[in-house]
Amino acid sequence: MKTNLLYIFADQWRYQALGVTGQDQVITPAMDSFAGEGQVFTNAYSTFPLCTPHRGCLMTGKYPLSIGLWTNCKTGLEEKIMLKPQETCIGNVLKDNGYRTAYIGKWHLDAPEQNFQEDPLSGARDWDAYTPPGERRQGFDYWLSYGACDNHLDPHYWMDGPEQIRPGRWSPEFETDKAIEYMETHGGGEDPFALFLSYNPPHLPYELVPDRYYDRFRNLEINWRPNVPKSMRTPEMEVIARQYFAAVNGIDRQFGRIMEYLRTRGMEEDTLVVLSADHGEMMGSHGLMSKNVWFEESLHIPLILRQKGRIAPGENPVIFASPDHMPTLLELLGLAVPGTCQGVSHKNSALGQEEDSPGSMFICSYPGGEEMVAAFTQKGLNHKSYGWRGIRTPRYTYVVSNGYAPGGRQTELLYDQEKDPWQISPRLIEAGCRTPEILGFRKCLKGYLEMIQDPFLWDKDRQPV
Repeated sequence: MKTNLLYIFADQWRYQALGVTGQDQVITPAMDSFAGEGQVFTNAYSTFPLCTPHRGCLMTGKYPLSIGLWTNCKTGLEEKIMLKPQETCIGNVLKDNGYRTAYIGKWHLDAPEQNFQEDPLSGARDWDAYTPPGERRQGFDYWLSYGACDNHLDPHYWMDGPEQIRPGRWSPEFETDKAIEYMETHGGGEDPFALFLSYNPPHLPYELVPDRYYDRFRNLEINWRPNVPKSMRTPEMEVIARQYFAAVNGIDRQFGRIMEYLRTRGMEEDTLVVLSADHGEMMGSHGLMSKNVWFEESLHIPLILRQKGRIAPGENPVIFASPDHMPTLLELLGLAVPGTCQGVSHKNSALGQEEDSPGSMFICSYPGGEEMVAAFTQKGLNHKSYGWRGIRTPRYTYVVSNGYAPGGRQTELLYDQEKDPWQISPRLIEAGCRTPEILGFRKCLKGYLEMIQDPFLWDKDRQPV
């Protein structure tokens, strides 16, 4: 019998907010138990720590710029950002190989409908979109999803028509019910299933979490990370941190329900389960909120794989990038990886075999705000040449930043996570630096830029020699 695939990921859930890491004050017994039974990839990072770009990498095995996803699918831009139907996605490959495919939860890979009409029949507003049956669903047959809408307590979904489904419940609870219902219907047959379950919490608005989860954290005294400045350690921020931890706890309970279902149905050995996220959350570190920066709290994501009897439990330090998910999963399922994939398969590493791993990964961000893009356009500049690019290794974060506005000074930074785990004291690299270490990082970055035809502006004095 072929192996089922169950891929569960949460939005804006950072690596530190997993109990077994011993960092955030979260309570995640189900996930901790799962980590003890699975393989924990301790160096999994979001290549572009933003919703749409990471999701695009996950679906295609390609880098964000290669698929035109240099920012979130949104309104207000001349270029309509979406995952193009022509891309070969993991859902397409799975379906072509006999899998029954399903997607539940947040999609955020389709162009918002209000880019094209003011009052869409679906009722979608702002960044939201109804994705109709057909090629834009990228091979997923069962569909209970939405584009981007953050009303966690009163969510809506679409299936095979423009009519909204509004269950009036916290979204992870409803989505978990539907995931179990799907597996009950499609599990155990001759054809395997591949189910992707995408939770929106703990993504903001942080306050949209049920009291039954928040009550557990209501009086929690927050132990701030050392890189959270005193100016951010306010009563208001304490409430936000508690709400974030509460949402993670709520997701843990839903995840536990799914794991219990697999156990009672005897499906643990027949199902490859993946638990992950699209990016992290700064939560005050370095004076910042949200994501889309090169710091650990934004980049570092949970990634745990479990298939009992096949994947040995323990920690795996291999560097794992967003485009690596698709080729790794396909090879673990015994399927051929399309030649379109740019990521690296870590199948051998996951199975305890020798692997020729690159030892580093590309990280990036591009100016994507409407006003940001307009500022570059007005000066005749390509906004995709700006933002920041870098390299992440298990020990170092190397970053070159051109900024998000015209006229900014280029900066080159190196963080040593071993000596400076809080990234408080980066090394500022001078343009004329020619040490072997820095030349190696520059060469590695230049290789990635050339591979994906990234127009990032690099001062001639900083080119590798």
